[in-house]
Amino acid sequence: MEAPEAGTVERWCWDYVLGTTLDGKLRPPPPPDVWGAPAPLPARRLGSPGRPPELRVARRADKTRGLGSERGRARALHTFLHHELQAAELMAWAVLAFPETPAAFRSGLVRIAQDEIRHMHLYERALERLGHRVGDFPVRDWFWERVPSAEGPASFVAVMGLGVESANLEHTASFAQRFREVGDEEGARVQELVGREEIAHVRFGARWFSHFTGGLDFDTWRRSLPSPLTPLLMRGRPLRRETRILAGQPEAFVAELEAWQP
Repeated sequence: MEAPEAGTVERWCWDYVLGTTLDGKLRPPPPPDVWGAPAPLPARRLGSPGRPPELRVARRADKTRGLGSERGRARALHTFLHHELQAAELMAWAVLAFPETPAAFRSGLVRIAQDEIRHMHLYERALERLGHRVGDFPVRDWFWERVPSAEGPASFVAVMGLGVESANLEHTASFAQRFREVGDEEGARVQELVGREEIAHVRFGARWFSHFTGGLDFDTWRRSLPSPLTPLLMRGRPLRRETRILAGQPEAFVAELEAWQP
């Protein structure tokens, strides 16, 4: 697979996904203003990301996250940081995978990738406050194991904007409460900030899913999720109904999501 032309946004996305330095993942240069030549551009579906040696990829997730200890909270924050890294990489991946999509869609993906990188900085500082650094815990490339099977842009936003990022509306609120209960107010505020900024990402997903499919109804979304993913993994408990509606999900969609059972 041939790399995109140097100095273009597409090349920035390519280099970000395939980069193998921790600094390049956490602090990449800003994307250029120049896009590649007008369509048709080749679809470049990268199969896996580059991984810095500091990030030890595990086959299974470590579920031990006792938040009562600083180490337990650091482990959780490290996991959240890696989620943000994968999200940033996959936004860049989608720019390369779907070159036929509208320029506004691809530009939005790049903006979201930059948001995810900024969220990583928040988690990095929170880790340092607890005496840890990026790489102190193993990571799992859960998103990468699933999202690149999305066949088209509708499937991609189904699983990212309307899936994992939507679920993060609930997860950030839940972890903010749990951090606050053990006296970690700063950790709670980081979760709340990330959660607020996810609203725009979910709204982006809702807008473009409607654009690609002609609307946003629950059954169309459910069928668009890459197998074997189901709505069960795309929601937290309790469901934040008002926040999801604010993020562009219709009330009927939210009600069906809340009621859905496998």
